[in-house]
Amino acid sequence: MSCHLKAITREEHLRFVTSRPSVSHLQTPSWGDVKPDWRAESLGWFDEGGDLVGAGLVLLRPLPRLKRYLAYLPEGPVIDWGTADLERWLEPMLAYLKKRGVFSVRMGPPVVARRWSAEAVKAAIADPGARRLGDVEATVHEPGAADIAERLRRAGWRQTAPGGEDGFAAGQPRYVCQVPLAGRSLEQLQNGFNQQWRRNIKKSEKAGVKVVRGDQEDLPAFYELYVETAERDRFVPRPLTYFQRMWTALTAEDPDRMRLYLAHHDGEVLAGATMLTVGEHVWYSYGASTSRRREVQPNNALQWRMMCDAHELGAAVYDFRGITDTLDEDDHLLGLLRFKVGAGGEAVEYLGEWDYPLNKLLHKALGLYLARR
Repeated sequence: MSCHLKAITREEHLRFVTSRPSVSHLQTPSWGDVKPDWRAESLGWFDEGGDLVGAGLVLLRPLPRLKRYLAYLPEGPVIDWGTADLERWLEPMLAYLKKRGVFSVRMGPPVVARRWSAEAVKAAIADPGARRLGDVEATVHEPGAADIAERLRRAGWRQTAPGGEDGFAAGQPRYVCQVPLAGRSLEQLQNGFNQQWRRNIKKSEKAGVKVVRGDQEDLPAFYELYVETAERDRFVPRPLTYFQRMWTALTAEDPDRMRLYLAHHDGEVLAGATMLTVGEHVWYSYGASTSRRREVQPNNALQWRMMCDAHELGAAVYDFRGITDTLDEDDHLLGLLRFKVGAGGEAVEYLGEWDYPLNKLLHKALGLYLARR
């Protein structure tokens, strides 16, 4: 099958997204509005009959003083990754972007490579000889993933080094934690929690913690907790305007695309989180909490309420997003891994992000610049 690629309207793109059971929130048309430093464009793949069979949100960032661009498709594009003729999808994309002045393309195939059950992750953390999750035998090796990676390499794509969450250089998390919801009752879901999680939920209920849905006017209250969390966990916080822009853009596309949850206790907001939904996939996006009154366990109460609401929405998966792949006890992120896996989540490894240099000289210069930053 040969594919024809061209720019499509936001409406065409959104119709395609809503026709699929699961598409990353980073591949919705509205996500381009969240990133004003990038120029967003919707691309569509059409089959010989003229039907839209694939789509991608591409973000273009211009180089200063040059009419050349970085192109980024976070957790995309949404195409048939399992096909034997993958190049028929990717070659038209590269040709189109090259004509647009793009010198380097980065994409994140939404392809799962391996999975580790909660029990396997727990055993790996307890094993003094285990250093990284990727070195531990996986519970499931997804068929076809290794073949897709090899075909990308043969076509000239290069896998990027794992990074953080912010910016083109860092990219999206390769390892995430997901709680399966499909076919499970709330009772079965809670039975999958470890003892600490079940105990903490009971503590929060007994203490009178109330979790409520917030609105746009509650974002400043969430942000105050978020800044405190950033100081405690040693990361650079995004500005309040980022969350306000995110709310405006995503809810304009779908009123239920983004939700805000706040955990209250004795008139004080102790924790907050944002939740994103696309089709049957729900993400815990950003979380924040204060160090005060941690004994009433607001974070467990918050997550349990969000999981219950995701279940009510008919979600197939509740996605905790990024986790560390290190098993080092001295790493402060290991506690976050324990927290997420404690909710019965499985560790999931994606194929990661891949680069294609359309102009090798500019691509190499960019790499040297980013390495010095």
